[in-house]
Amino acid sequence: MKNMIKKWNGLSLILRIAIGLVIGAILGLTVPSFTVVSLFGTIFVGALKAVAPVLVFVLVISAICNAKGGVGKQFRLVIFLYMLTTFIAAAVAVIASFAFPVTLTLADAVTDTAPPSGIGEVMKTLLSNIVANPVGSLVNANYIGILAWAVVFGLALKKAASDNTKSALGQFADAVSQAVRWVISLAPFGIMGLVFDSVSQNGLSIFVDYGKLLLVLVGCMLFIALVVNPIIAFVCLKKNPYPLVFRCLKESGVTAFFTRSSAANIPINMQLCEKLGLNKDLYSVSIPLGATINMDGAAITITVMTLAAAHTMGIAVDIPTAILLSFLATVAACGASGVAGGSLLLIPMACSLFGISNDIAMQVVGVGFIIGVVQDSFETAINSAGDVLFASIAEFREWVKEGKELPF
Repeated sequence: MKNMIKKWNGLSLILRIAIGLVIGAILGLTVPSFTVVSLFGTIFVGALKAVAPVLVFVLVISAICNAKGGVGKQFRLVIFLYMLTTFIAAAVAVIASFAFPVTLTLADAVTDTAPPSGIGEVMKTLLSNIVANPVGSLVNANYIGILAWAVVFGLALKKAASDNTKSALGQFADAVSQAVRWVISLAPFGIMGLVFDSVSQNGLSIFVDYGKLLLVLVGCMLFIALVVNPIIAFVCLKKNPYPLVFRCLKESGVTAFFTRSSAANIPINMQLCEKLGLNKDLYSVSIPLGATINMDGAAITITVMTLAAAHTMGIAVDIPTAILLSFLATVAACGASGVAGGSLLLIPMACSLFGISNDIAMQVVGVGFIIGVVQDSFETAINSAGDVLFASIAEFREWVKEGKELPF
């Protein structure tokens, strides 16, 4: 048994995840009633969601109070890239929706959660989250609040704490990181459960019923991941970007695809940044921030679903309105929660731009939940992989200027 465990641990994490994926799919197709397998997925995602807020809070405080300076320029570049690509994603979705118009057979809404009434409410919620109780933010996984208070406490400790206290905080951050690595080592079993759950409940029919809509959504997301992001990386680094792009997709996107939560994938992204040799002062802040505002996939979902509703209702969409929709989707996507299905409830807000009633818009949300097993998986994978990619680009750009060799 010890030899088997040793051999299993000797395999790469990606290979172990692939094995878990195949086993989960086979079990889902052959014994869908064996639901105990899905518990592995529930436990894995639950553990990630539980440890991620603590990890972010501790790492950000430790990084700021121990920071030596020199990452401000890189951090500004990360923020710029997050926002730029989210807008480009929305614009690509507009173009694709005009080129391949989709109409919907509207289903009943499957959620009774009230969507935001407008962009003002989204902004109000964001600002409220910033000043939320720090303990409540940790309990509720409010990453905007966690980041805001971690920055405040980090700056305060940088001025007031002794070197011994700062060192102790660093050691505590290392201990939390080790606990996260233990959780991540369970990823193959967790993904086996998640795949089993999806396959046993949905089968393959989802691809047929909403095939064209899924093709437009997934096509836009793949275009951003495999064309737009590599172009941006090449412009910044002047080097073939695909080894870095594919590594981010493989080591971050794969787990995000199955957990369907940018927040739950934060520990995975932290570990990948460490492997790439990035500065913890930078990525300990930019990665959790990216899980909140780097929402290329969410912008695509909001835009494509809104224009599909407009096409279904026979509403003509002109170019200025389409551009306005791109800006609206960019801002709205930043307000999307870092959990599964977070972008769908922002569709009614975008639909209001075209005068589409909330009743119709919520039926579109219902369609979104039906295809969510595919749409949200791709959306989260693109978002999460982009978090690491742009954090890497910001730092590797400085490496290029200094003549240092890049690790890809």
